[in-house]
Amino acid sequence: MPPNPYLKSLKLDCARLDDSAINVFVRDSLHELYLRNCANFSGKLLSEIGGKCADLRYLYLGSVAEKRGRPIHISDLEELLRGCTQLEELILMFDVPLFLRHKFAQVWALASEKLTSLEIGCVSSVMVTELLSPSLGHHRSPNHVRPPILPGIQKLCLSVDYITDTMVSTISNVLMSLTHLDLRDAPLIEPSSAYDLTNSGLQQINQHGKLKHLSLVRSQEFLITYFRRVNDLGMLLMADKCANMESICLGGFCRVTDTGFKTILHSCSSLYKLRVSYGTHLTDLVFHDISATSLSLTHVSLRWCNLLTNHAIKNLVSNTCLKILDLRDCKHLGDGALRSISTLPELKILLLDGSDISDFGLSYLRGVINSLVSLSVRGCKRLTDKCISALFEGSSKLELQQLDLSNLPNLSDNGVLTLAKCRVPISELRMRQCPLIGDASVMALASMQVDEDRWHGCRLRLLDLYNCGGITQLSFWWLKKPYFPRLRWLGVTGSVSRDIVDALARNRPFLRVACHAEELGSNQWDNSHGLYMHDYDEVDELEQLLEEGEYIDEEMMDVDNDAELL
Repeated sequence: MPPNPYLKSLKLDCARLDDSAINVFVRDSLHELYLRNCANFSGKLLSEIGGKCADLRYLYLGSVAEKRGRPIHISDLEELLRGCTQLEELILMFDVPLFLRHKFAQVWALASEKLTSLEIGCVSSVMVTELLSPSLGHHRSPNHVRPPILPGIQKLCLSVDYITDTMVSTISNVLMSLTHLDLRDAPLIEPSSAYDLTNSGLQQINQHGKLKHLSLVRSQEFLITYFRRVNDLGMLLMADKCANMESICLGGFCRVTDTGFKTILHSCSSLYKLRVSYGTHLTDLVFHDISATSLSLTHVSLRWCNLLTNHAIKNLVSNTCLKILDLRDCKHLGDGALRSISTLPELKILLLDGSDISDFGLSYLRGVINSLVSLSVRGCKRLTDKCISALFEGSSKLELQQLDLSNLPNLSDNGVLTLAKCRVPISELRMRQCPLIGDASVMALASMQVDEDRWHGCRLRLLDLYNCGGITQLSFWWLKKPYFPRLRWLGVTGSVSRDIVDALARNRPFLRVACHAEELGSNQWDNSHGLYMHDYDEVDELEQLLEEGEYIDEEMMDVDNDAELL
């Protein structure tokens, strides 16, 4: 990277970088800096940014110091906050309590007064409460009150150990300008009453009446647990103060029934985004009279709501402006739900994982397939090769970019051949855990042309073939240059041939090869509610190789020859 006084925005994947690279990319001209996978960096990264990037407006730091022996000191965070006086948005996606417990609350007094958005990927609820508490603590006189901390914060996103009444109350009372509150916890043990959210805590939300977006989610990442101390009364108390809410996300409220959820729907007339997960008591009745409301929902997610049936979706689609519909893991939804969904003219994202749909049922989606950008039918066990022709044959001008066909035991190479013949312009294709998918699928995709005038070869940027039963060394011939010229993410089973996998990774340095069953892509917590769009107009250096002539991959050739000898 040469000196460039005009460089304002920089986004880097730092997986192969460490502290020695800091002086190369930390520039005083930067206004935006986005750094992912910073495990090899120490806290020096924070202090150097603070020392050199005085005009920085946006900063994202992911996975800093996750590699053993790379410490972060509180002085590093102090330098960052002191130096970046123009900072408006700060995102720290690393384990804050692991490094920064000492004086964590005090250093935030140095934060930019222009800071309006703060996201922390891992922090304890006690640290958050201390940070926002108006008193400096026992070492000061009882009458000493510090100036307001983070006075301009409008958006706060935190992943904590426990969502508690104390933390929620402190946030709601201290942050006067808050419009967006996103809290997620992942308890390691079942919370006690002192470290949990109750009806009383919900009553404290939106004390200043400015909140537009609220998300309260209890993750089951480590333990199957819920907000067991919140019931319908809590929803009633919260709804009373949230009439102007536009977006609500509730996850893990196992004691809230249709009565509580209906209170939200009928109280928040401006609501356009609704997300409910692990709604164990949510039934069809919650949407029974939704057409009588003035709601114009555009984003709806009902995940792990196992009591919902097709009838619920029939009522829900009275909101004809729906653009995103996430019905993952609602196992009792079937073809009747698809018939209702087919009437949505603006639908962009449809996620149906684990539902009871059939090949014939998917044919109902012919009515919306031209508008869909993302479709997932992962784990829909009844689907076969016929689902591909049911969806795509005879369709034209498709916009579909993301397709998830993972965990379909009856999907075979024949289905993928049909997909290739239909020239669907997919950029992300997931087929993990499909035992009948093999080399023929890879060859078909490598040869697929979407647009004869512009595209040369497959336009896939992500291909997940992890644990597909028929993948052999032959597939790796087709995964090398110049095939798949735009591929950036590849999921395979490492045991196919470790040497060939490693050679492929070395030969294509811009290709990230994942061999350990990890999900591919750049999602943070759960990005299903958003729409991540790629810029397909960029020119790829591998695509140019196709135009310029045949490319011989010597390293891959050597590895393949060795494999044949073995």
